[in-house]
Amino acid sequence: MLFSKYKNKDRQQFMIKKLTPCYILLMLLLTSCGSYKDIPYFQDLAHDKVTEEDVANYTPLTIKTADILAVNVSSKNPESTAIFNYNLNRVNGTNFDTSRENPVTGYLVNEKGFITLPLLGAVKAAGITTDSLASTINRLLIKFYKDPMVNIRIINLKVSIFGDVAKPNAYTLQNERTTITQALSLAGDLNITGMRKNVILIREKDGKRKYIPIDLTSKNIFKSEYYYLQNNDEIYVQPDRTKYATVDRGYRTATLLLSGLSIIAIVLSNLYR
Repeated sequence: MLFSKYKNKDRQQFMIKKLTPCYILLMLLLTSCGSYKDIPYFQDLAHDKVTEEDVANYTPLTIKTADILAVNVSSKNPESTAIFNYNLNRVNGTNFDTSRENPVTGYLVNEKGFITLPLLGAVKAAGITTDSLASTINRLLIKFYKDPMVNIRIINLKVSIFGDVAKPNAYTLQNERTTITQALSLAGDLNITGMRKNVILIREKDGKRKYIPIDLTSKNIFKSEYYYLQNNDEIYVQPDRTKYATVDRGYRTATLLLSGLSIIAIVLSNLYR
């Protein structure tokens, strides 16, 4: 009996030694590794002094077809200019449908680049800025009103952000001067597994679609002609291999754990026979 006891103890120690590499391998498989050097933004920016440079890459946003414009006209006689501020150009449906799904939303820029205004008729809008269009409409209204004031805003201004970010979505923008870094902030920033050097900006312009690579690890992004966004831009953040490993590991973990438990069960069964 005593001999059998020592024999079982030796067998246990032997099996523990055999199983230890299996546990180590299991932990290695369940542990991912990444490189910190690819994580920080603007790595070539000096952090020990103030850096100053001119902003020379901003181009004012221009109106395009399918944009929806909020036109607000005011004058010394507000009642007379109210017709401009309650228009009937809807995105969907007819002028008679006033349901919640089809609200009065603004002046739609048609395929020819025009909007249609009360009193003025068709006015060219596409290809110019909102400030330029406001000035044009203001000049046209002088013959109808004394000291008119015109404000215009693009109200369907949006960007779509998807891929490896915290909150992928289509985001409505309130500011015509929105940057790519501001847009990514709306989406909760890149996840730690998002590839900073592999951000793709997708832009349609003049009947062509461009796929523009963006490197967020360099401060040169601030000088890029693509730093300021256009309406309907799309931003894609590619996940790195760690992201795939994390997802793939979720599927493999259950199998590995079940296999490990099965091995342990078999070993214990043999030890205590």
